[in-house]
Amino acid sequence: MHIAFLYPRFERHAQSNPSLLEFVPANEYMGSPSLGIASIAACTPAEHTQSFHDDRVSPVDAAFPEADLYAISFFTAAAERAFALADALRAQGKTVVAGGIFPSMMPEDTAQHFDAVVIGEGERVWPTLLQDFAKGQLAPRYEDGVGSLDELPPPLVDLYMDAEKVVIDDYPLQLSRGCPLNCNACALPGVMGKRTRFFPEDTVWTTLMAFSARGKRCNLTEDTSFLPMPAMRRRFRSLLQRIADHRAEYGDEKPVSISYVGTSMPLLLNLDPTFFDLLKRAGVFRFYLVGGFDPVTIGAFGPGDPEQLERAERCVKLCYDHGIEPYVSFLVGNDTDDEGTFDRMLEFSNRSKIRIAEFAIATPYPGTPVWHKLVAEDRLLHRRWTKYNDANVVFRPKNMSPERLHEGYLYLWREFYRSRQDLKDADYELRTVQF
Repeated sequence: MHIAFLYPRFERHAQSNPSLLEFVPANEYMGSPSLGIASIAACTPAEHTQSFHDDRVSPVDAAFPEADLYAISFFTAAAERAFALADALRAQGKTVVAGGIFPSMMPEDTAQHFDAVVIGEGERVWPTLLQDFAKGQLAPRYEDGVGSLDELPPPLVDLYMDAEKVVIDDYPLQLSRGCPLNCNACALPGVMGKRTRFFPEDTVWTTLMAFSARGKRCNLTEDTSFLPMPAMRRRFRSLLQRIADHRAEYGDEKPVSISYVGTSMPLLLNLDPTFFDLLKRAGVFRFYLVGGFDPVTIGAFGPGDPEQLERAERCVKLCYDHGIEPYVSFLVGNDTDDEGTFDRMLEFSNRSKIRIAEFAIATPYPGTPVWHKLVAEDRLLHRRWTKYNDANVVFRPKNMSPERLHEGYLYLWREFYRSRQDLKDADYELRTVQF
């Protein structure tokens, strides 16, 4: 049996707002596909063959790949495209299954377009699904619980490399799953549970080496790695030390590189100072500072919280002091934001000498706490999933109109980069601006 994994395309910021192309001095950045597909593919029994098709690069509906079974993994912004692909395939008599964050959060909506929906992580139920399909007994729903990661194989990253038709600079490296926090806009605990589970370090190392062998950098987007939990810090430090030792021994002969690490301002402010040196020796040159979810960045740009603003400035200085550039992601549209928030963010950026930033509109993704809040308050404007991409206003803000929020979002991009036009086509580092 041949299985075709499809990764559906979705609107990016500049596709939703073409004017961004006029004033953001950055090259196009093609982010990697979800690591979930490679993780599921690694659990496919050896008697089956499989392929990966990136709809962002080559539209798959123009000529669907030949396969016995089609598997589509997607998040909210890609949901409508995934539905269209599934409908077209099923019209041809094909069998199509769904997995990913959106199907896990919205299984009833997804089930209208697919023969089966996988809810949760998926690796443990995938072989059963394949057996059922082969017997003609495919169930409409497969639900994977939250289990140990010790026995899971490393993601089959070569599946992506073999299908790559454009250069993708870096890929995610997953260290753990689950999170004990309850951030307003995060669906992770709902999909992967509130207990942090760790991948064995050897599994992580094998994945890192597989990417490095293909000349790829990796990024660590899990800000949970910085949580002040002894087990998390111990594991994270051990991995970083292993990377640093490898770089010291082999250098460019066997290059290993971590392009950036995702975290938040409160976590960095509470980080052991020795961690910064270790991160540098492991090749980390950038922090991706996600904003709008934590007390510092929610409070700093509202109408008057000088203590949080001072903490935000201190965090950016801390990054520069240790030679790791802060790439700040600003979120606008929280209930604490008013019409002065846009100028406060720009003033902070200029005062802190932030070189690279991105701006996103608060978006209530299905299954998150803010989703449930806004649904209960009847503040959603629509459920056109294509527009749930951080670049459109899909709800009624508390302290301004939807139109004003969208204008402010464009204003931020334009005014931030107005004085930074000299960065145009600079180098790899700038290409990580995701617009």
